[in-house]
Amino acid sequence: MHLSSIPMRSGFLISPSYPDCFRLGFLPNGKTRSVGVVSRRRRSPRASLSSDPLLIQAARENPVSRPPAWMMRQAGRYMAVYRKLAEKYPSFRQRSETIDLIVEISLQPWRAFRPDGVIIFSDILTPLPAFGVPFDIHEVRGPIIQSPICDEEGLKCLHPIDLDKLQFVGESLKILHGEVGNKAAVLGFVGAPWTIATYIVEGGTTRTYTTIKRMCHTAPHVLKALLLHLTQAISDYIIFQVKSGAQCVQIFDSWGGQLPPNVWEQWSKPYIKQIVSSVRKECPQTPLVLYINGNGGLLERMTETGVDVIGLDWTVDMADARRRLGSSVNVQGNVDPAYLFSPHSVLTDEIHRVVKCAGRKGHILNLGHGVLVNTPEEAVAHFFDVVRSLSYDTLFEDDMATKELEPLSTL
Repeated sequence: MHLSSIPMRSGFLISPSYPDCFRLGFLPNGKTRSVGVVSRRRRSPRASLSSDPLLIQAARENPVSRPPAWMMRQAGRYMAVYRKLAEKYPSFRQRSETIDLIVEISLQPWRAFRPDGVIIFSDILTPLPAFGVPFDIHEVRGPIIQSPICDEEGLKCLHPIDLDKLQFVGESLKILHGEVGNKAAVLGFVGAPWTIATYIVEGGTTRTYTTIKRMCHTAPHVLKALLLHLTQAISDYIIFQVKSGAQCVQIFDSWGGQLPPNVWEQWSKPYIKQIVSSVRKECPQTPLVLYINGNGGLLERMTETGVDVIGLDWTVDMADARRRLGSSVNVQGNVDPAYLFSPHSVLTDEIHRVVKCAGRKGHILNLGHGVLVNTPEEAVAHFFDVVRSLSYDTLFEDDMATKELEPLSTL
């Protein structure tokens, strides 16, 4: 919203603003004055119980005392306890498809750092065999799909998702929910159709995405059929996770940022939007988060998917994102993971900056990407210690955004 479109209401000048980055309100005499926020949301927050985990309350934009926090890839190679377990069980698929190991690895950061979200240890490719696409994960090369789908013949291997083959995910979520109770939110996650399709079409990881991008023009009917199949499978998988104990689900369109915005509009957004619509019908109270790596050019378009929370990577300024997104959606992020290699005082300052720019409602603190390999565990511990010590009332006690607006005549 531009300043020229800001309405006058009963002697008050209303300015869309977020702490740390105030806009100036223009007064009739030509002078300026920073003024507070009157938020106008597209929809009212859904009911939230005080017993709900902090993260769930924030995702529904209910008032909370501080921002909840978790980290993408918070379980994994930077933790010594994980590396020790991985030496004993060297297969990633074994670690991510065995209930006891899933639970143990998921709880490792919970025991060490007490984040506000405990995300299941899994992979976005985990459900592929359940709908007809076998894969393996090479320690160096990453995911490998022996029979990529590039034509109509390849589509014949697909079938509706068999959730019985994913019971290890469901059982793990149930156990995790029992372990953490209401002290943290249990998080599930999935890959978005476009991102999953890149692996299925390319046969694994790629830096150029040339095969699937070419398909957009040379075999659009094949790509559309694949994406529609993935949309249904992923929708069913999210609902399965929620019914198994996931209280919030993040959709990773990790490679959506590799598309030009107008191409993302055609080949990714409609399918995510359909997933959100399908899940809403079955699980209306479950917050959905959408994260895209490199999403600076897609923010406004992402809101049109209908998700509750937009995850921001670290290349997007939080204050700028809040201005661009307006008050219609909540946000997650977006500390640069490299700050965890900085002195603790620098990390503290960055956490404060991000939180202040995000404002005191509708924000889940996270990194702008996953925890990096070799990240010091003491830095992760400091991150969560700082977050737990935060208080919105203290952070914003001097900000005019928290004060009652004064009539113009008294200024």
